[in-house]
Amino acid sequence: MLSSFKPTWMVESIYQITPEQLKRENIKAVLTDLDNTLIAWNNPEATEETIAWIKLMKKNDIKVVILSNNSRKRVKKIASILELDFIPRALKPLTRGFKKALKDYSYSEEEWLMVGDQVITDIRGANKAGIRTVLVKPILDSDAWNTRLNRFVELKIMNYLIKKDPEMKWRDTIHGRRIKE
Repeated sequence: MLSSFKPTWMVESIYQITPEQLKRENIKAVLTDLDNTLIAWNNPEATEETIAWIKLMKKNDIKVVILSNNSRKRVKKIASILELDFIPRALKPLTRGFKKALKDYSYSEEEWLMVGDQVITDIRGANKAGIRTVLVKPILDSDAWNTRLNRFVELKIMNYLIKKDPEMKWRDTIHGRRIKE
């Protein structure tokens, strides 16, 4: 049962995911969580690093779509700055938002990748929708009040998964070397 929380890959940061890695896996589109994955949860601004990563993806014909549980107003503000499509109120870990992406864009499940910082919402939801996943470390160590309980439960889930599969390690890229912890 806990295998539904297991990410395909674990990479320290979304910025370490390159078009070359994605193309090697035949990934043509990326769904990305917003808070603590693409931007800091408490800062509605995009960093230069975020903007550069998105430009790199676009230059290499990789579609990037924000998939967030946040309100339309919050997600639209960031998506407008980044010139990205978005799906708000995704209700992750339910598959509603993922299915909307599959319906609205001409990519199959195998061509999508979900990148997020939470196993309970991002990873589990994508796994249930048949989409491969990358778990990233949160940009900030702090979280919004509604995420704190998830982090406590996630720690228990991750400890279990790592005990069952010692190969579950943070890496510097999708196919990269393990990071020493």
